[in-house]
Amino acid sequence: MATIFKSRIWLPLLSVALIVSAGLFWLTSNTHAATDEQIWHILTRVSYGVIPGELVRLQKTGISAYLQAQLDPESISEPPQLVQQLARLKTLQLTSVEISRQYSRGKKAPSPVKQPARMPLEEAIQAKLLRAIASNRQLQEVMVDFWFNHFNVYAGRSSPILYWAGNYEERAIRPHVLGHFRDLLGTTARHPAMLHYLNNWRNTAPNSPGATKKLKGLNENYARELMELHSLGVDGGYTQADIMTLARIFTGWTYDLTGLQGDENGFYFNAERHDRTDKVFLGMPIPGGGIEEGDRALDILARHPSTAHHISYKLAQYFVADTPPEQLVKRLAEKFLATEGDIRAVLATLFNSPEFNEAKYYGSKFKTPYQYIVSAVRAAGLQNPDLKAIARSLQLLEMPLYQYPMPNGYANTQDIWLNPDALLRRLNWATSLTQGHMQEKLGKQKLTSVDASQLRQTFGSTLSDSTQTAINNSLPELQAALLLGSPEMMHR
Repeated sequence: MATIFKSRIWLPLLSVALIVSAGLFWLTSNTHAATDEQIWHILTRVSYGVIPGELVRLQKTGISAYLQAQLDPESISEPPQLVQQLARLKTLQLTSVEISRQYSRGKKAPSPVKQPARMPLEEAIQAKLLRAIASNRQLQEVMVDFWFNHFNVYAGRSSPILYWAGNYEERAIRPHVLGHFRDLLGTTARHPAMLHYLNNWRNTAPNSPGATKKLKGLNENYARELMELHSLGVDGGYTQADIMTLARIFTGWTYDLTGLQGDENGFYFNAERHDRTDKVFLGMPIPGGGIEEGDRALDILARHPSTAHHISYKLAQYFVADTPPEQLVKRLAEKFLATEGDIRAVLATLFNSPEFNEAKYYGSKFKTPYQYIVSAVRAAGLQNPDLKAIARSLQLLEMPLYQYPMPNGYANTQDIWLNPDALLRRLNWATSLTQGHMQEKLGKQKLTSVDASQLRQTFGSTLSDSTQTAINNSLPELQAALLLGSPEMMHR
């Protein structure tokens, strides 16, 4: 990657990179009034980071009120500008069937179709970035991203998921991110994006009336990932026999995007391709029948203790530490089982736990490129960020949205993202941001640089002595970039 640095600014930026890699910053806690460090900790975990003036506001309103509101996003009004911007993204309002009719590159698609064909994905990316940057419902946006990675699909160039990824996030994931886990299992299982990605649309009982030369056998891909990744976890106690049984249970779960059969979003249960024999799944009998077999299997998975532990571990890993405290995971799993997978209740338990609020975990999580870029744009207070430029930046930082090919989704642990090359790329990007290159130029409006003194106010008293020394000893025109490239910004 070509560097944008001149020789005179190389050493101060490199010094900050070394500080980041060594993890040489610590935040302190205060058992009385909430400190800037405590508020910063809450905002960098529950949201995508601090915006100008937010530390001062939360000093007045309190952390507890903030968390309570974030757990009830419908109680929070959204900025009018964001509402207007989202309303202009027409593909967000369409079903998968409508999107396929209007944008698919099928044989009967009108010509030319190259640009319109990418519109659903482009608008999905715009919507995701707009919400992450500007929404007041920050926890909701954090959880949308969390659950999309958990139930990941890949919008590859040659895949129809290119059209459906945004709809999948909008229809199958977003409505349920703070609801019950069972609902997420059900909506993702039925969406064409997941059915296609993990090949369940091909899953057919051998010798069934609906079997054809192309669709003539079991496909266990979805059944395997449903247990290994989506619910029980790799050590969840299932066997290969359970995988095959689950594949038989989900025979006939497919999609039809003609709109002639199935629901409005394309899901279609083809009874002619279903295995109607009696089954035993995870020791539980499931009488042979129809689509209700799949729903029964999802019920079993959602209520299983291994699922409670697996989901609780992932939540604790995301919000607390790469290797989360086992006692915390145990308490979260107990709450998960007691509330039948109520995600809001599990998160409330997590946010009120001693572990989440323990000072030793402040800043212990290294941000993914997506978390870093969004948090930097928020901290800089950009009013009209260039979303296309930001999306390209995520590609350069090796985290393009909706385009992770493996079913386990992007990792959120330090070992994946922290390396010297990644730090240098982030520092390059921070310099570009502070020089105004990530702002959308409207008409004759000139690009403006980010003001370092304003950034200092946004950070409050959270900067460590080593970070302040590095910034104070740098050139004035570099200080904003150094702030956005500091350990406090790289970590959460």
